[in-house]
Amino acid sequence: MGVGGNFWDLLKPYARHEGFDFLRNKRVAVDLSFWLVQHETAIKDRARSPHLRLTFFRTINLFSKFGAFPVFVVDGSPSPLKSEARIARFFRSSGIDSSSLPVAGDGASVERNSTFTKYIQECVELLELLGMPVVKAKGEAEALCAQLDAEGHVDACITSDSDAFLFGAKCVIKTFQSNTREPFEYYYMSDIEAGLGLKRKHLIAISLLVGNDYDLNGVQGVGLDTALRFSQTFSEDEILNRLREIGNGDASPLRGEIRSVDDSVPSPDESSLKRKFSHCSFCGHPGSKRTHFKSSCEYCSTTMGEGCVKKSEGFKCSCSSCDMDRKEKEQKKQDNWRLKVLSKIALEPNFPNDAIIEMYLGNSHGYFTENDGPCISWGSPKTEMVVDFLAYHQLWEPSYIRRRMLPMLSTIFLREKAKDPVKSLLYGQYEFDSIDRLKIRYGHQFYVVKWKKSAPSLGCVSCTVPLEESDVQQDDVMEVDESIDPFDESDVPMIDINNGCCFLLTDENTDLVHAAFPEEVDRFLQEKELKELKRRKTGKPETAGSRGVQLNITEFYRSAKVYETEPGEILTKKTEPGEILSSQRAETSKEKRKPSSSNLPKSVRRRLLFD
Repeated sequence: MGVGGNFWDLLKPYARHEGFDFLRNKRVAVDLSFWLVQHETAIKDRARSPHLRLTFFRTINLFSKFGAFPVFVVDGSPSPLKSEARIARFFRSSGIDSSSLPVAGDGASVERNSTFTKYIQECVELLELLGMPVVKAKGEAEALCAQLDAEGHVDACITSDSDAFLFGAKCVIKTFQSNTREPFEYYYMSDIEAGLGLKRKHLIAISLLVGNDYDLNGVQGVGLDTALRFSQTFSEDEILNRLREIGNGDASPLRGEIRSVDDSVPSPDESSLKRKFSHCSFCGHPGSKRTHFKSSCEYCSTTMGEGCVKKSEGFKCSCSSCDMDRKEKEQKKQDNWRLKVLSKIALEPNFPNDAIIEMYLGNSHGYFTENDGPCISWGSPKTEMVVDFLAYHQLWEPSYIRRRMLPMLSTIFLREKAKDPVKSLLYGQYEFDSIDRLKIRYGHQFYVVKWKKSAPSLGCVSCTVPLEESDVQQDDVMEVDESIDPFDESDVPMIDINNGCCFLLTDENTDLVHAAFPEEVDRFLQEKELKELKRRKTGKPETAGSRGVQLNITEFYRSAKVYETEPGEILTKKTEPGEILSSQRAETSKEKRKPSSSNLPKSVRRRLLFD
């Protein structure tokens, strides 16, 4: 949840969207609970252990496809304040009055749902087998994610709890938008400060006024717009102190700043300005109508001898008296509004809760010291143990698990190969063969890399991939379908059978492949350039089909429409340069199809043309 009152809608104008490379080579803290509850299917789906499936595929994609280094954070024991809020939320959803609930004592807490806790423990076990670091928070996971971000241990945090900003987060990735070129929606605290003029303590003040995870009610009668407007009237250093003064009943400093128009004693100069002069009913300016009929007033720009100009609808006089009167009315309106807000806050008991403020401003949400820092490191996955774990919990075939893990293993191999050129085998069995082609997905380029079995292990080849999944496209550049969610499913390595040899094809980041095999990349680019030159010399145009781009309906179904100019003379339309349609083909087409009638509907004529 986070801050109440649709707080995310307030921040929506400052959202940014980035593509695939946004998280590449960046460390990112992941709120594991957020991953599991983001999609209700993770808990309510009838499939076997959906939480493990979601964690498995998302971790592989985040690590291999997006090139990030994830640090997973799990919740600890909830604080007494959070336990009280959870109980109150339960009774509120059940329609039961929670006003008479007992207050939790020091150290008292309500443990989380046992089923959900079991899901988290199983996901943690899987993540550790995959070599991912897992850090446990003392309380809320988003608090530790924000602390890791604020202290520079990670570059961003993934969570949907808006109170991550209150804990000090600098960059929050809220959602993954599937099937788009810009899958990441994220927010920078610096953008919020520049756009709304709100800093961390301002956000804490707003959460106290509208409600948060530790106090669901907030101040009665104060909404998000009112809280925003009230907080913007104070600086970051004084906003929380002013709330304490109001809550303690000592609002005299604030009331002294509000000058009541009725009680104030104006000076002689101000009295002369405040004296309301009579205004002309015709032009609306100071003076009488009779005088203005004789000659125009100083405010109406007319020629000599003409009267004033009739005032337009909604006219407002701009003389000093009227201007002063409008300012005083607006000031009185603002002061009355502030007095109402002050009275609402003063009526709230025990406001503000200092324990909530200390929790948001604290910086000890993990089990580590500021000097030592958290223990964060990424290891190699224990492949066979992962296979056994998922085979037991998911009843998946071992070959299926290994095939799904291959993108993660190939990413690790390419990173290590760039640092240590001696390393030669992927997963101890496959060696780099060549770059097959350039693949474009969601506007992002990948190299399709061919891997072949090394000679000593040829006898243990066991690959069972359906022929329908085989990728037989051999173009230099290929665009693929973008209808699959890139987060909840990992890319399946394809099989390419060439001259009796079996190769595995994986999609790899272009920069990663270039760092690991620079000579192979240069050779591939040179060959691609030679093909382009050869294509130009032969004069063969480069069509969309030669690039592997999906054709539109008029390009895919070539027109065979027959044109008649004179009786007995037939012309056929040429569809491509260099393509010759014989007269015999035209005659055959004419025999098969009757000339389309303009009286037929367009859909019928289209079927007759392309059928």
